Amino acid sequence: MSSDISYTTEEIAKMLKISKLTVYDLIKKGELPSYRVGKQMRVDAADLEAYKQRAKGTRTASIPVQAADNLPLSAAPAMNGVRPLVVTGQDISLDILVKYMEKGIPGVRPLRAYVGSLDSLIAMYRGESDIVSTHLLDGDTGEYNIPYIRKLLVGSSYMVVNLLSRQAGLYVQKGNPLGLGGWADLGRPGLRLMNREKGSGARVLLDEQLRLHSIRPQQIEGYEEEQTNHLGVAGKVASGEADVGVGIEKAAAIVGQVDFIPLIRERYDLVMLKKPENRAWIGALLDILRSEAFRKELQTIAGYDLSRTGEVLFET
Repeated sequence: MSSDISYTTEEIAKMLKISKLTVYDLIKKGELPSYRVGKQMRVDAADLEAYKQRAKGTRTASIPVQAADNLPLSAAPAMNGVRPLVVTGQDISLDILVKYMEKGIPGVRPLRAYVGSLDSLIAMYRGESDIVSTHLLDGDTGEYNIPYIRKLLVGSSYMVVNLLSRQAGLYVQKGNPLGLGGWADLGRPGLRLMNREKGSGARVLLDEQLRLHSIRPQQIEGYEEEQTNHLGVAGKVASGEADVGVGIEKAAAIVGQVDFIPLIRERYDLVMLKKPENRAWIGALLDILRSEAFRKELQTIAGYDLSRTGEVLFET
């Protein structure tokens, strides 16, 4: 039955032959009811059909949808003088940042896309995102983010700004009954892992550490089992369905009944393309990141290091 069917934003974009940005904008404005399953926004078939019927009955309602057809997200036209900005990433700090952007940057409408770090950079390369958050470790250099950005955004002019730093490491069962203490322990026979999805920063961190410690993914039970966020991984470890997972400290505190072993301080950065039309909002965004009000709000969340927040780390 149609009441049992739901669609992702990507599926809706293909069916209506519009850009994903238009779908996000319809959701943002309340014209297309949605709900989140993991990192995905979903829309029920009945709600989609109701929107289509309304659009057919109102000639002007179809104009913004058609105007964005086949355009990359960041190239979509402003609607009613307001430019949509797609902000990718999953950390709660981004939701707080978007709130400040809505109040402090006139003429823009920030839209959240819950996408992993690597996929976010690929989306920026394709012109499908405006502000990308990323925490990708390059195991050979020990550097976060910039090695990946330089490879993926070849030919682009961009700016890398720090949002925050945070501890990453291993989730283990309460009391750490297996005595796990570091990356090398992931090679133990019989250890059950809960993984993250491909393209996420935690997945890249795990794969880099396995490579550096000469551990073959195929020898780890559960390597192919995936969750789409840190809370899901921590929850599987807490319930006993897995012995270990990779993630950030904050999720362990939220889930409870799971211990956290900090192993690395990861840098969580923002990437923005330095196009002429972006200059005004980039300057306003930097002001927000460096403001006392924004920092004070982030300071209420345990586990964040804000010592470099708002610092331009790399610029072409």
